[in-house]
Amino acid sequence: MNFIIFYLTYPIILLFSRLPMAMLYLISDFFFVLLYYVFGYRKKVILKNLNLAFPEKSTEEKHKITKAFYRHFTDIIVESIKAFTISEKEMLKRYKYSNPELINKYANEGRSIALVGAHLANWEWSCSMPLVTDIKCFGAYTTLNNKYFEKAIRNTRERFGFTGYKTSETVQKLKKNIENDVQGLYLLLSDQSPELRKTFYWNSFFNVKVPIHTGAEMLSKKFDFVVINYVVTKIKRGFFEVDFQLITDNPKQYKNYEITDLYTKITEENIRKQPEYYLWSHNRFKHKNRFKEWQERYESKQQTKS
Repeated sequence: MNFIIFYLTYPIILLFSRLPMAMLYLISDFFFVLLYYVFGYRKKVILKNLNLAFPEKSTEEKHKITKAFYRHFTDIIVESIKAFTISEKEMLKRYKYSNPELINKYANEGRSIALVGAHLANWEWSCSMPLVTDIKCFGAYTTLNNKYFEKAIRNTRERFGFTGYKTSETVQKLKKNIENDVQGLYLLLSDQSPELRKTFYWNSFFNVKVPIHTGAEMLSKKFDFVVINYVVTKIKRGFFEVDFQLITDNPKQYKNYEITDLYTKITEENIRKQPEYYLWSHNRFKHKNRFKEWQERYESKQQTKS
């Protein structure tokens, strides 16, 4: 059944991918009307997130952000489809890197890099990063139920030189690279909510106490990776600029979770600059009332280990 679904839909996706961007944005406008006005896709989640993140904003302001988010969200969908066939020239025209020299400086020094980022503006086109960097680029991906679509999407994200691996295999693949003296840049989007059973740390994000991913910090300290944040700014429809921001090139000098806190602060600041382009449909604050429950479980596990 998965193969049949793939066989019937994949050719359509490729056909749409070859359309000019102007036509794809007309399709995006159509789906915006459906998602925003007809189906109200995850609208309750989006408004709940905005109410928590921006209590100082008026209802009118938050509804304005919501509407702009839907317009951007459907654009992201068609831009992701375009990634299947977009040329290098068009990609670099639309997705510009303002300072790849920061990445290349550490790459040429022989350092590996933990590149952290958020689901802001357009993260899908970051697959073009190997076109402007002097280092092997690796990125984790979430497995899909349909293995045929998973392979197709992985191939798309590897078109420009990225190497993909399953999220569950991140540490294993990274250790293997270290053992084989393979220098690399590891893209780690760390802004979404981790599973409670995999949580080690909580802190404030938009003044809400939530569990936070700490993998990038743990890996950078263990393997002495440079930690760099990347932020994507939407210049106009279909055009983006990527800026790399150094967090630290000496991670071992930081106390536990200080690097995570720096990343979280930077991410919040960048989202506040363009809130309509953040992935508010993700239920980021779903665990906000479960800190005590998590703390009790965590302390119980620590006592059992000791």
